[in-house]
Amino acid sequence: MTDRITVEVAYALPDKQKIVSLAVAPGTTAREAVRMARLEQHFPTIAAEVFLEADLGIFGKALRKPDEHVLDAGDRVEVYRALITDPKLARKRRADKAARAAQ
Repeated sequence: MTDRITVEVAYALPDKQKIVSLAVAPGTTAREAVRMARLEQHFPTIAAEVFLEADLGIFGKALRKPDEHVLDAGDRVEVYRALITDPKLARKRRADKAARAAQ
């Protein structure tokens, strides 16, 4: 068994994206990988705590327990941003706008 595995940690804003490649020890959790990626260095206007407390996923699938999820080689941990608008409210607004335009 190898002593390191390669994983990626990704974070994106509308105008900037960053993927950090890491060599971590087997048994590293998703949350630990985010801590090691030090995303706050790439996004200085965002506090480190935001990344460390954010919801996480792997290849688009949300993790229920990122503090316990052990990574596999090749995993890409995605750091999710908080929603700006409630999706239900946004859909309702679009439907209302379309209904007004149809009149």
